[in-house]
Amino acid sequence: MKTISGGVTAARGFKAAGITCGIKKNQLPDLALIYSEVAADAAGIFTTNQVQAAPVILSKEFLKKGKAQAIIANSGNANACVGAVGMEAARRMATAVGTALNIPMDSVLVASTGVIGVALPVEKIETVLAAKSVMLTENGSPAAAKAIMTTDTFPKEVAVEIELGGATVRIGGIAKGSGMIHPDMATMLGFITTDAKIEQSLLQKAIALAGECSFNRITVDGDTSTNDTLFVLANGLAENPPITTANNDYLTFVQALTQVCLELAKMMARDGEGATKLVEINITGAKTEAEAVKVGKSVATSNLVKTALFGEDANWGRILAAVGYSGVEIDPEQILIYLGDLLVYQKGIGLVFNEAKAKGILSQKEILIKIDLGDGTESASVWTCDLSYDYVKINGSYRT
Repeated sequence: MKTISGGVTAARGFKAAGITCGIKKNQLPDLALIYSEVAADAAGIFTTNQVQAAPVILSKEFLKKGKAQAIIANSGNANACVGAVGMEAARRMATAVGTALNIPMDSVLVASTGVIGVALPVEKIETVLAAKSVMLTENGSPAAAKAIMTTDTFPKEVAVEIELGGATVRIGGIAKGSGMIHPDMATMLGFITTDAKIEQSLLQKAIALAGECSFNRITVDGDTSTNDTLFVLANGLAENPPITTANNDYLTFVQALTQVCLELAKMMARDGEGATKLVEINITGAKTEAEAVKVGKSVATSNLVKTALFGEDANWGRILAAVGYSGVEIDPEQILIYLGDLLVYQKGIGLVFNEAKAKGILSQKEILIKIDLGDGTESASVWTCDLSYDYVKINGSYRT
């Protein structure tokens, strides 16, 4: 597997664009379009929140046929919780793209992100699409990545190249997410493209597996959004031998797809609203992987742990407490806790350790917390960030 440039347009036959259409008050880019030159197999996963935005509902409906050719996404407005006008706006977005690109409107997947409860000024999107103002290019990934940002501080894109059956296959993507991020999809949008030829049912399984090991293992603030969406389009232009069974090529594809998703997910955690540190919680010695994940999420979502990390305070007691209330049966007498390579808690006893060394570890931009449960052979990692003063500042006035 080789990392390459190009993001969501790295794969053959994909173009993208990002422009300003006036949805955001600050006149920053707020409309992204991704297009495949041919109809692609399509799959996706969505928020588990019972309150779901209009574009989520519409895209779920369109994905039932397993094919798509374009993705349209706006930022600055979630198009959520506005009643019937929300569904109308989502459909008008799809229709406008379909007309502009001369493709069926139900081959256009729709996504939105931004403020909840405000009607989307969809006419602004229709105007720029009708005027052909969205210039799709093979180098359009950076512009599209910027156009879906809300409180993100940097655009998020990645791409890789692999060999499948003697053919070179590329997988790339863009994503947005900084706040309202929590496992079980999080406010995140992720758009992945590939030129691999793979059966749609296997593509759906692949994105579900990749999402579970990446986007579903990050948390910023414990809030799951109404708009979380992850799409993958596979147009087959790499001309690899078609993947129709869960063979070795399929496993290689899943591994690469997971890597793309994981890199994007880690960018989200690193870019958490007000965050100063990326934190990996590595759980080992668990009975099952599911229990390892559950313990990791408990620690990762603890505000007390996250504020201690911001303050560079080696407060291992908060970590142990979060392990204890995770819902997983544990034995405190078997647990080891490390900050980086520094052992701070061992089998029921807090250790005397070098506070200066601990502070040095916690002052880094990337921090590893290792927790050995001493009760099995399974392991998992979860990623989060610290909780700073700026998180409150950003979210205290997000709507206004």
